[in-house]
This record gives sequence, C-alpha cells and structure tokens, in this order.
Amino acid sequence: MLRIKHNITLILLIAISLSGLSQNGTVEGVVLDKEMNDDPLPFANVLVKGTATGTVTDFDGKFSLKNLDPGTYSFVFSFVGYETITLENIVVEADKFTQLSVSLGPGSNALDEVIVQVVTSREREEALLLDRKKAVSIKESIGASELSRLGVNDAAAATTKIAGIGKTQGSGDVYVRGLGDRYLYTTLNGLPIPSDDVDKKNINLDLFSTRLIKNVSVSKTTTAAISADQASGNINIDSKELGINDVFDISIGTGGNENVTKKDVFSNFKVSPNQGNVTSGFYATNTSTRKAITQQTWTPETENTPLDRSAAISFGKKIGDKLKVLATLGQSTAYDYRNGEFRRFRSNFIDDSIPDAITWRKTIATTALLDLNYKIDEKTTLRGNTLFINKVSDEVFEGGRAGTATIFEETDPSEGLFQFIRDQNLKETTLIVGQLHGKHLFSDTFRVNWSTGYNNLNADEPNRIRNEVNFNINIVELGRTGNTQQRKSFQLIEDNEFNGLANAQLTLIDKDSRSLKLDFGGNFRNRTRNFISQYFGVGPRRGFTVTPASIDEISAIFSQGTFDANRLSLNVEPADKYYGELLAYAGYLSITYQSGNLTLEGGLRYDSSQIDISYNAAQAPGGRTGNRTKAYDRLFPSFNVKYAVSEKHSLRLAGSITQTLPEFKEIAPFQYVSPTGLITFGNPDIIASKNTNIDLKWEYFLSDSELISLTSFYKKIEDPINTSVTRGSTGYFSFFNTADKATVYGLELESRINLITDEGRPKLRLNLNATRMWHSQDLKDVYDANGAITETFKYKDLTKVGLQGASDLIVNTSLNYNTLTEKPIQSTLAFNYASEKIVILGGPEDQATKDVDYNDAIVENGIPTMDFIVKKTLSDRLQIGIIAKNLINPNISLTQLVKNPNTGIETNETVLNYKKGRQLRLNLNYAF
Repeated sequence: MLRIKHNITLILLIAISLSGLSQNGTVEGVVLDKEMNDDPLPFANVLVKGTATGTVTDFDGKFSLKNLDPGTYSFVFSFVGYETITLENIVVEADKFTQLSVSLGPGSNALDEVIVQVVTSREREEALLLDRKKAVSIKESIGASELSRLGVNDAAAATTKIAGIGKTQGSGDVYVRGLGDRYLYTTLNGLPIPSDDVDKKNINLDLFSTRLIKNVSVSKTTTAAISADQASGNINIDSKELGINDVFDISIGTGGNENVTKKDVFSNFKVSPNQGNVTSGFYATNTSTRKAITQQTWTPETENTPLDRSAAISFGKKIGDKLKVLATLGQSTAYDYRNGEFRRFRSNFIDDSIPDAITWRKTIATTALLDLNYKIDEKTTLRGNTLFINKVSDEVFEGGRAGTATIFEETDPSEGLFQFIRDQNLKETTLIVGQLHGKHLFSDTFRVNWSTGYNNLNADEPNRIRNEVNFNINIVELGRTGNTQQRKSFQLIEDNEFNGLANAQLTLIDKDSRSLKLDFGGNFRNRTRNFISQYFGVGPRRGFTVTPASIDEISAIFSQGTFDANRLSLNVEPADKYYGELLAYAGYLSITYQSGNLTLEGGLRYDSSQIDISYNAAQAPGGRTGNRTKAYDRLFPSFNVKYAVSEKHSLRLAGSITQTLPEFKEIAPFQYVSPTGLITFGNPDIIASKNTNIDLKWEYFLSDSELISLTSFYKKIEDPINTSVTRGSTGYFSFFNTADKATVYGLELESRINLITDEGRPKLRLNLNATRMWHSQDLKDVYDANGAITETFKYKDLTKVGLQGASDLIVNTSLNYNTLTEKPIQSTLAFNYASEKIVILGGPEDQATKDVDYNDAIVENGIPTMDFIVKKTLSDRLQIGIIAKNLINPNISLTQLVKNPNTGIETNETVLNYKKGRQLRLNLNYAF
C-alpha cells in the first residue's frame, strides 16, 4: 500500500513540473474542395487575419489553431488558383472548440458554403445534448459542469438528477425506473467494474467523486453492443481527461452536519478502536483478529474535531501535439450521526425494539486518477487511464443504552432485564482499475475501437467487534443465546477481473440523404471472487459467571488473565468461504440505415455466460459444502427507430430482450448480520430473469441548451428476483424468484428551459424531471411433480404486490441563476422527491396459515430533499462556494403493516426512523 502511495505521489510531482495554465480556445475544422465534390482539400492556408498565426490543412483537409485568446477573430482561407474566403466575427471562447467547415473552389466566394459550430468539452451540457440529439438510441447524460452547478459530490447523486432515477436513503441503492441493483449494469469508460460490497452487484457510486468524472450517462434502452445483463439500464461513468487547456488547480473544503455539531455529539463522537491503525486514510495492522481478542480494546474511542474536510489537486499538461496528461489526487473526510428507532416484527408480533438506535460513522476517501491520451497520427489515438480509490468507513452502532431496548429471544420480561448492543466495524475498500483504449480510422468507411481492462478490488472488514449484553441498574450480564454474542470477526472479498471489447464500423453507403452502417464486435469478461468470513466468539466457561461492571466496561473482562484463569473460553467458528467465477463471451451485429429523416437500427447479440460457485458455509442447504453452476446461452435482439420530424423535433422507438443474471452474493449461502441483527443470506436455487423492454419517446430541442421530452416505457420481467423473508422459524431474509412475471410501465417528463437569457446565454434556468410509474408482480405458488404446493409467496389476501424498489412518483428539479458578469455569482436550488417504495417484500411464515402467520412488506416512506448551492468567482483564479444540503431534513422512515391477532385491526408500525441532518459546506478553488 505504501508503494502505491509513493507511486501516486511521484506521478503527481512529475505532473506539477509540467503544469501550467491556459484558459484559451481552439478553432478547428475542415476545408473541402468544391470542384471535387467536396473532397478534403490538403495544403490549404488558414490564417488569423491581422496576425502571423496560421496553419495549413493536412491530407484530410483538417486544421487546428490552438491556444487562441478568447475574443472575436477573422479567418482567411486560401489555396492556389482558388478564390479566398474570409470569415468575419468568429467568436472564440475559453475552454471551447469552434468548428469551421469551408468549401473552396474557383470563383467561390459564397458564404453559404461555410458552417460554423461551437463544440464544447463532453463535460458540458450543450455538448451532451448535441450528442443525444444525433444518437439513434435513447441515452441521457449529465456532465461535470452541470454537476458542479448542482453541488453534486459523487456519481450516485449525479444519477438522481436524471429523469426516472431515485436513490434509497437507507441503503444508498440507485433505482432506474423502479429497478434496483441487480437490474443495473455499471461501467467505467465502457468496461465493467466490480462491486465493493458483498451485498451488491454494482459498485457503490458514492466512491466516484465528481472530480474524477467527465460525465455520467444512463442508457435506459439497449443496443447490441451493450451488455444484455440489465433490465433498467447501463450506467456509464466517463472518467476525466484533459481538455484543450492545461490545468493546475487546488481546492479545499470544510463543513459539517448539524447532527454531528450538536454539543453532546461533537465532544463525544465515537469511532472504533480500529481507527488507531488508520494513517493518512489507510488501514494497516500486524495484529490478527484472533489476537485482537485480548490485545486490542473492545471500547470505542473518541474523535477530536469531527468536522468534514477535503483537499484535492489536479494537473494537466499537453506535451507537444500528441500527448496529453492529466493527474488528480484528493482526499475527503466526512462524519455522520444518526439517532433513531429500530423495531422488528414477526408474524404480526413485535420481536425486537430499540428506541435509541444510534450510529456514528466516519468516512475517509482517497482518490487518484492518471489519464494519458496519445495521438499517434490523425487516424490513430491511444488512451490509457488508471484509477485508484481507497475508502475507509468506520461505524459504531449502539442500541439500548437508555435501558429500554428488548430483544425477543434474550430474556423473559419478568426478569426486568433490558438489552444493549454495540457493533463496531471498519471497512476498507481498495479499487485499482487499469484501462487501455484505442481508436483507429483505417479509411473513411472503416474504423475500429477497442478497450481492455484489469480490475482489482479488495473489500476488507479486518476486525468487526460486537457485544450483546443484558442489564438493569443492578447487573450487567453477557448475552445468553449463543457463543458468539461477544465476538470479533473479519470478512475479506478479493475480486480480480480481465475484460475487453472491440467494435468495428463499416460504412457501406454515405450519401447526402442516405447512409448504411454495419457495426460488429464482441465482449469478454472473466471475473473471479474469493470470499472468507470468520467469527471468534468469547463466552464464560460452564459453571462460571463473568459480569462487567457496566456497559462501558465490557472490555475489562476480555483480558488474558481472565482466559488464563479458565473463566472465559474462545469459540472459533469455522470460516465461511466461497469462490465465484463469471466467464462471459458475447458477439454482436447491428445495422443502421438512415434515409432522409428516418433512422433504423437493428441488432442481434449472442451472449454466453457461466457462473460457478463453490462454497463452504454454515447456512448451506444439505451441509456446509456445495457448488452451483448457472449457464445461460441466449440470443438478444434489439431495435431503435428515430424519426426527425424537423430539426428540433424527434420521435424514437426502442425495444429489446435482456436478462438479469443472479450475482455471486445472491447464490452463495453466506449469512450476513447487520448491526441491528437482521440476517440475509444467498439462495443457491435462484435463476436468471428474462426481460422485455419497450420505449417510445418524443423530444423537442428548443435550442442547444434547452429540451422538452416525454417518454412512455414498458417492461415485462419473467422470474423477477426480490428480497423477501424466509419461511420457517428463522425470520432471515434471502433472494427469491417471487413471481412468474412482473410488469412496469410509466411516463417520464424531462425539461430544461431557459427562463431568462442575456445575449443568448441562460441567466435563469429551470430543469424539471418527473416520472410516474405503475408496477406489479404476480406472487406465485411453487408446485412439486405431484401438483402439491411446496412453497408460496402469497400471504394475507395478496396475490399481487408492487415491485421492490419502485416508487410511483419521482420528481427532481433545479432552478439555476447566473449573473453572467465578469466575476459571476451562480446559485442553484435543487429539489428531489421519491414516493414510498417497497424495500423488502412481505411473505408468509407458514404457508398453511399464511393469512395469519405472515410478515408484511417493509416500505420506505416518500422522501423530499432540497439543496442550495452558491458560487462566487472572486478573481480569474479564485472561486468560493457554499453548499447547504438536506434543508428539509425529513424523517427517513421504514414502516410495516401489522395486524393485531386479537382485534384484527391493522396499523402502520415504524421499523426504522431517523434524520440525516442538514449539512453546510464551504469550498475554495484556486487555479494557478
């Protein structure tokens, strides 16, 4: 780890030595020969009028004039034997490309042969809208400049600014059109990246700070070139690369959460003992989890000055005409405190109640990016990028300190004892991504793009500490119901992946009103996972009683002396392990035909995927060990139709067949215990879902930065996968194909409107996205060969329920104001709302008495959020920003319908309740 840090430091020091500053623009384009049917005209002269600055066109008629100061220019185009054309009043803007297309010929002076277009970096909204307008498929993107304006800090929050996308506040899961983690597919620069969490398919998008992002796009429909392992969409993060200007800037920030800054919390912010092994944001220790039983305290420590803070530095340099280098390094520290309520119901009776469920969380995220872009010649470009992310999250959970918490299986009410739980966990996630991309233009009609990558991910929970005790004012005793209620444990995930893709495009017809293009290529992915988890429990030996003096002195009894006196025993549980491998190959072919205003694209993808799981786990069916193989070889058709009604209006129709493969964690029967004691494990019998997707969209591009669109969509999911409660006495949660089919259909409205403009530039701007969905799934009965019901997912009087994670209504909107002065003030008021959604499906405890013995669905309430961001440019180099987040500060509540067995009256009971707290942050950015 130290070697990695030293290498990153060396790279950035080199970048510093090469860095400088330029805030200039570029004029580029092509000169065509009118006499030769507009073939490229090489060796034509391009001159900035009134200066000595100029260039000549290359063999393809292309030219580029870089590092021009912002302003208004005249450009002179000439060639021997041809008339000269002068273009007047061409505006060059900082950090933008102005593209000129000019046709020259004998006697040609006609300016109607000239096309002028300003193209910006793919970080800017106008450029992304232009790409969207030209594209055949349906894709929505948000660039770095808009993310900055909206005060967005990471990719997860970025996606929620796109129509139809919501985020579960309790878990941070992203939902696209009501479909969550398992129905999504996440890529970085077009290549897949692994999950950092055993309980997730996709990587936590919170790990990607906006400093690393060029843009985030969501493809809600698919093409043959996109992975078929998704139903709701492909989220792709394009990492930052150097634009036309060199960069060297530094930013710092500080702030806090009102929950944390309260006096009694700020002065006593708890972190786990593992924090003592964290240096500069990296965890390291030579003490094993087993040795930590006696060699490390079990008592939380206190953090000094828990204020959020961040620092980042970026360097970018163009070296000659061929090489561009960008390096960025940053680190942020954030603190979170939640004080709420937790309850658990089973079969309509309350099992557990913790009125004071408190969580302290400290997170340190370190990120580094190195991007190299090398232009070999006009037809060949190579790009290499390396991403490094290290995130250390330290969490302390305490429940029951007030002496009012009850856990059903622990003590009898007549004993007068209450329960106290403390769970401390540090998780370090380290991700290293290396990618190489190539673009080759072999001719005007044939081009090839390819990418290859390697991912290495380590998600380490090196020393999780848990205590469960019973107590009252007179006594404290260790928990009675198991030999691991006092324990230290570890969990380690290591993912390695090799992946690649290649795409070739052959243009068969390219005329004024008609074109025919053939795309073909393939994908490869080989991903492996090694997982291990082990408990080291401590308990009194038979015949001995060990009682702590208080709940804050539990650590005192776990001394080597107590073990030596044979009063305590160490209970080493067998390690739970699993090994998973995904081997996937795909090949595809698509044809795109354009005639006039109509564009048709049809594709066929062949996908061969095999998942192998071998496991050794306590909860495995039929014994600890076993294995499963899931193999799927399928053809997936897709089509996209675009009809340009006019220059500004378009109609689009898309359809596809896709699949949803079960993930390693959904198959492997590993048991994971949450801090509150909820247990989830995998289901080896789960199967893949098959999905049908149809979209119809109308778009109206009012200007280069304005848009109104309306989309209707429909999805049918065969064998949908949901999280549901298991049958029987355990009350665990697992993954099931709960229905034969599920349907989702809805409407999306998207608008970006300039309410006030100044000389064509937006001064007051409104973004409004709204999605209304209808969704249901038919709960199924499972029959054996004789027609007898072996399992049912129906309960109460329900045969249909909504889809897990789907909100009926999602709204996100923002109002942006820019003074457009020399030193502007920019401000944004952003609002998001997602109506209630099912977090965990309900189900029967006993299928014979499913009308009485059942657990209803757990539902997250509708949540509104509001943020305010203001930025002020103080000078050409210095900018200050203030971000106020979560201004409404709503209750985050999970609820469950509970039917009183005696009265038959059904009430809506709280399962979890807390507030996130308002946040205030100050940022400074200085460009050298």
